[in-house]
Amino acid sequence: MSTTLENIQQQIGENTILLYMKGTPQLPQCGFSAQAVQAVMACGERFAFVNILDNPDIRTELPKYANWPTFPQLWVNGELVGGCDIIVEMYESGELEKLIKAAAANAETEQE
Repeated sequence: MSTTLENIQQQIGENTILLYMKGTPQLPQCGFSAQAVQAVMACGERFAFVNILDNPDIRTELPKYANWPTFPQLWVNGELVGGCDIIVEMYESGELEKLIKAAAANAETEQE
């Protein structure tokens, strides 16, 4: 297994809420990442992110690993939630906030 795949698995395993995106939450580098990060931030919980523009190896390997061709990608509790369209739809329906709040609450309980 390549180190990149191990790195991806470690990132997903160690971060309850993880967004792979182009750019950073403060400075998204594409419209889809901007929409996704706004929706996740609006849920009010801390989340990790990986700027795939700084990590070309992850940018190449993650779509194969996730079986999801595009970025951004939101991962919650080790599961791929989806890309921008799904994130925004879930946010608008209220599902995203429930998912993220539950994941954050579980993560806090596990740390205690």
